[in-house]
Amino acid sequence: MTTSRRIIIPRTEHPISRRSLSDNAVRALYRLRDHGFRAYVVGGCIRDLLLGREPKDFDLATDATPGEVKKLFRNCRLVGRRFRLAHLHFRDEIIEVATFRSTAADRDDGDDRGGGDSRIVKDDGGMILRDNLFGTPEEDALRRDFTVNALFYNIADFSLIDYVGGLHDLERGVIRTIGDPVVRFTEDPVRMLRAIRFTALLGFRIEPDNWEVIVELAHLSANAAPPRLYEEILKLFLSGEGERCYQLLRQSGIFAVLFPAVSTWLETEAEADGYPHVRFGRALETVDARIAAGESFSPPLLLALLFREYLEEQAAACRTGGSSPQEALDAAVARFAAELAPTVQIPHKVVLGIRGLLSGLRRFTATPGRRPHAFVARPGFGELLRCLELTADSPDEKKLHAWWVRYLAANPPAPGPAGEGEPEGGPPESGRPRRRRNRRRRRRSPGVEQAGP
Repeated sequence: MTTSRRIIIPRTEHPISRRSLSDNAVRALYRLRDHGFRAYVVGGCIRDLLLGREPKDFDLATDATPGEVKKLFRNCRLVGRRFRLAHLHFRDEIIEVATFRSTAADRDDGDDRGGGDSRIVKDDGGMILRDNLFGTPEEDALRRDFTVNALFYNIADFSLIDYVGGLHDLERGVIRTIGDPVVRFTEDPVRMLRAIRFTALLGFRIEPDNWEVIVELAHLSANAAPPRLYEEILKLFLSGEGERCYQLLRQSGIFAVLFPAVSTWLETEAEADGYPHVRFGRALETVDARIAAGESFSPPLLLALLFREYLEEQAAACRTGGSSPQEALDAAVARFAAELAPTVQIPHKVVLGIRGLLSGLRRFTATPGRRPHAFVARPGFGELLRCLELTADSPDEKKLHAWWVRYLAANPPAPGPAGEGEPEGGPPESGRPRRRRNRRRRRRSPGVEQAGP
């Protein structure tokens, strides 16, 4: 159990200066302070600065309510239902401003400054559904997920404030919940995935008692909203430490909960081959290496790389019923999305992208095939060629990729709208000449005079 014991670290004893912060965040802090509010920089950005890492964003916490923040900033947009937040929109970034939260679920002090429902609402299992009860900085620190994410930077005197032992855990390289891990992971099961991501990304370890609880409560991860779990999975596998995240997901049991059919397939393959199925992990190792080199991945490309082998085997099984290769692939991808929908809900557009990439990989095998120039000119060919490169394991597959690279260099698509590509089956719909509609003159009803000028 984490207890509150405030420690103040003066500016002379820590490395963070105002120059380390976003200029927009500093201006927002001073405006809040100048209007009589307390405001701190909080969370992961402080953790990253102390570790010598570059923060991706800067979050603020204040005693100003969302409504009061909105009155101060014309560029403010209020978002969120479970947590009411203020987003300050600047040209190059968004600064998130949250009001200090309370730890007292049953507190009734008449504080409804935020308007609406200012309560903490949980379901019967203890998961938080809504949380708009405002509190103090100390209460807010105790409400955060992990100790290393609960450090505050005070713009008033440039000190750091630590209520929960976050600095000690940061020095030890430990991810630990604030408070009882059973309660905290039950309140929000996504915290288990976040613990895994921070552990892999920072090179830390999960505190032993916390890890035991994660293994015990892995089944609760399916209780989180499927769209939110999809976003968290993307963060895990695109963190640059995706392979390490995958191993921790497997060891904790969360992977089997979120991807039950794929997990069963992996275990079956391991038993049949006599060794662990390694394609999934190897794909993530490739993704990690490319991210380290500065490359980015779209969701369809990432998921096509990870689940290609599984989907190709499912498609092969569908073909035993007499389906064509394309029909079998369509059925396999549709079944895959339906299997995951209760846990990890992949957007329909991304599902179509996965199907298009896997279908395109089949087309590469017919080299050069019919109308290769039209194939090269189709939308998304560059991503498709990249998918071929990343999945090329054998010498023949690598030669195939090299052939299409040479062909593309010798036959580049025409620039402009016409060069955006046409599907292999013919010109796009927008390129076809439109048929003129024959417009008939309306017949007047008999006995109705036409109005003159």
